[in-house]
Amino acid sequence: MKILTFIIFLLFNINCFAIENTNLTKGKKFYQEGKYNESKLELEKSIVFGPKNLESYLYLSKVFDKLKNINEQEKNLKTVLLLDPKNEEALILIISLYIKKGDFKEAEQKYDFLRKTCIKCEKLKEIEQSIQKLKS
Repeated sequence: MKILTFIIFLLFNINCFAIENTNLTKGKKFYQEGKYNESKLELEKSIVFGPKNLESYLYLSKVFDKLKNINEQEKNLKTVLLLDPKNEEALILIISLYIKKGDFKEAEQKYDFLRKTCIKCEKLKEIEQSIQKLKS
């Protein structure tokens, strides 16, 4: 009985993972095609099946950027950073978001953290210049 239960559990998890990846793949494809509402739907489905999938949240934040929904964009970036505080792409995107919002304090805090954790960040100078402009 234990073996049968284990097999059913294993098959269910494999099936959920396949659905999650399919939704993520579709969501990324729709994003690249500029079909942001369709992308949003697929990425949200991906999150339902894999609530810890960083890439789904990251792409969803990009979709909300295109849809001009700053609150949802920020929420999804914060989720990525909650799951992976050193995620360089999410840090760069949230710093850019805070700069857009004019939130100097948050932008500078995230920039300081990024500067300490980022090994090969090409965008550090660009971000630093944006923060300096925000200061003035």
